[in-house]
Amino acid sequence: MIVGFSIALIVFSLLLMLLVLMHKGKGGGLSDMFGGGMQSSVGGSSVAERNLDRITIMIAVLWFACIVVLGLLMKLK
Repeated sequence: MIVGFSIALIVFSLLLMLLVLMHKGKGGGLSDMFGGGMQSSVGGSSVAERNLDRITIMIAVLWFACIVVLGLLMKLK
């Protein structure tokens, strides 16, 4: 059981990193350094950005729940 949640935690971590990097930069800072400040005509619509926000939040909640369950399983072991 612990191995399954550990694998799920790794998968959710990688997905969360990918989803966060897919977000559009809102202002200056590090996002400009990696090309986020350049205006692009290929950018997504507001619906796509909202869906990306929702998916990111769902994955973050699953990631957090996985950490909590894994912590409880380790404590009971």
